[in-house]
Amino acid sequence: MSDVKTVNLTIDGTPVVAPAGTTILQAAETLGIHIPRLCYHPDLSLAGSCRVCIVEVQGMGQYMASCSVAVWEGMEVQTNSPEIRQARRDIIELLLDNHPRDCQTCERDGHCELQDLAYSHGVRERLFEGERKRFPRETSGVSVVRDSEKCVLCGRCVRVCAEVQGITNLSQHGRGFHTIVTPAHGAKMDESVCIQCGQCINACPTAAFLEKDHTDDVWAALANPELRVVVQTAPSIRAAIGEGFGLPPGTPCTGQMVTALRRLGFDAVFDTDLGADLTIVEESAELLRRLDGGGPLPLLTSCSPGWISFLEKFYPALIPHASTCRSPMTMLSALSKTYYAEKLGVDPSRIYMAAVMPCVAKKFEMRRPEHREADGSRMTDAVLTTREIIWMIRCYGIDFANLPEGEFDAPLGVATGAGDIFGTTGGVMEATLRTAACKLTGRAPETLEFEQVRGVLGGRWAGWREADVRIGDRTLHVGVANGLHNAKNLLDQVIEGRKRFHVIEVMACPGGCIGGGGQPYPPTGERILDPELLRLRASALYKIDAGKTLRLSHENPAVREVYETFLGEIGGPKAHELLHTSYAARLPRGVR
Repeated sequence: MSDVKTVNLTIDGTPVVAPAGTTILQAAETLGIHIPRLCYHPDLSLAGSCRVCIVEVQGMGQYMASCSVAVWEGMEVQTNSPEIRQARRDIIELLLDNHPRDCQTCERDGHCELQDLAYSHGVRERLFEGERKRFPRETSGVSVVRDSEKCVLCGRCVRVCAEVQGITNLSQHGRGFHTIVTPAHGAKMDESVCIQCGQCINACPTAAFLEKDHTDDVWAALANPELRVVVQTAPSIRAAIGEGFGLPPGTPCTGQMVTALRRLGFDAVFDTDLGADLTIVEESAELLRRLDGGGPLPLLTSCSPGWISFLEKFYPALIPHASTCRSPMTMLSALSKTYYAEKLGVDPSRIYMAAVMPCVAKKFEMRRPEHREADGSRMTDAVLTTREIIWMIRCYGIDFANLPEGEFDAPLGVATGAGDIFGTTGGVMEATLRTAACKLTGRAPETLEFEQVRGVLGGRWAGWREADVRIGDRTLHVGVANGLHNAKNLLDQVIEGRKRFHVIEVMACPGGCIGGGGQPYPPTGERILDPELLRLRASALYKIDAGKTLRLSHENPAVREVYETFLGEIGGPKAHELLHTSYAARLPRGVR
């Protein structure tokens, strides 16, 4: 017999039995009643600030916010009546009349929750004339654009930054009509502790936060006959891009994606997974050196630029533990301007590298001075998010869902299944363990699936996990974290000496790259951080991996050729020059 206390109530005349502590909104959903909402998000704390979800409770003298009021015994709730609907309309109209009138040219047109509320509640005109809030648009950020005129003060960006990412960079400043969401002291995003992850963009119901647009730069490059424009695509793109064209989440779309990119006019389509394979080869060698006393443990992975920014700003003492490997994107970009240019006989300055990434922070990473050529030019020339490339494909009139399947171009398009799983939390760890096991024992492991480090285990999605992995006569204690709040919990235990690891993988975003700040917006009103959505995207990557013949990074023939003909030995001088980097403590401007 269950000992969970329950509450009896009625909603719209229908009896309901709900666990104590359940909100009115949650109880209504068990009856199939959708109460409109704006500030509410099931993965964040309750705010009750927008009042769109108001309902009438018998005996109370005012409407109540259903998202934040818990049910009580005998409660009688009315979710719909002419008076409630009119009150909700008035709230939505007030929000709209303090909002810019640019829906048809707004980047969130068709994916805006305020727009959807206005449509579903029959708001067809703006009734409340008067002064509207005015704030300058902050476009100086390299990754994130902030448009406070479109902010509805729902607080979702504030809460996701604090509760999911543990950064607490955003808060509401000012009072009344002049309230604005901003970093401390009104600082610009790039002058704050922002780590450029873009989760504020995903959480925002309007267009108050957006990624910095690179599409115009790429269009211009594609139209320039003097340039050879190449593109690389991160592993998680193939697991999510189909959502932008009506395909079910979790549909692998590698072949269609390649064909679409080629039809956009790219001269070559490369696979960032090859960069991931290079990362594993270099990083596993680095791990083995450290296991033999050649560096501090635990080794911290370095693939996620948001995580690296977080490390430099919040945990600078742990920088010596970070792998010196560049990210797969930057490794592939470096090879495109050197190895590929040499094979092609083309001046590197004529090669334009565009990268399609799930990650807003990649726009920050491409501009880091550590990732420039010797002459000062960038290794990566533009970064497009999944959302941006979806728009470009739509703009070109390409019927994505019905495209034939294409293949990546040589020599930087051959990749293993180990590279594919980089796109989900635990994937870097699993790929590293595969190669490390081969190097430590001299043979391939009996199974290539290290499920104990995956994000989903036993049907449950984990924010972080630890595991003992037996390899030959060694036992490696490994940790995996996704979402920086989870990373903080894990790292604090390491610093305090309560946990000891040999290697730790950290991904800045929930679920890893599949939940990146540049991934497709889900249908309006659905969860941004939905574990089921993340699970489906991850399953697509594991399916791609399982279907490949090549599943060990060090067995990739293209990787072997790169070393034999260009890089030399693994970890050697040329490999270190092109594939490795360094990190340093970074404090926001004005902070000492």
